[in-house]
Amino acid sequence: MDPATAAVVGSSVLGFKGNMQAARQVAKVGEYNAQLAEQERTLLLQRKAAEEAAIRRNSKRLIASQRTAISKGGVEITGSPYLALADAYFATEKDALKVQYAADVESTAKIAEAALSRASGRARAAGYETAAFTSILGGYSSYSQQQMQNDTFALQKEYYQKEIES
Repeated sequence: MDPATAAVVGSSVLGFKGNMQAARQVAKVGEYNAQLAEQERTLLLQRKAAEEAAIRRNSKRLIASQRTAISKGGVEITGSPYLALADAYFATEKDALKVQYAADVESTAKIAEAALSRASGRARAAGYETAAFTSILGGYSSYSQQQMQNDTFALQKEYYQKEIES
């Protein structure tokens, strides 16, 4: 094999190997980013659950102190004091629902982020794989052209040799 042919073949093989390695790395990065988003989602849900629990604890303390204040005054819990306790309870539920809704929205965003990272990694990996096979095909094309030129030059040389001899 002449040096030019070796260079073409070597370049094609190195291009193929390099692009395949890049494809593997891009897919790994996409998966890593997806796992990171999933971990962030887990932490987010834990943080939102703790926030909701804190709201409920604070509300229970508020309602307990309201009951104590009402009872110390010797008032029976009906009518207006009862409505004040109900308002506190419903406000707590409303706040808790807001936290739950925010957690759902942010959680869904993290799920989408993870899916997008995986899809992006796969798409970029496919691009590198395509480039790898293009490298091999390009190398084969160059090799074929070079072989055709070599064959043509060999035929010309043979023809001129016969012309000189005759």
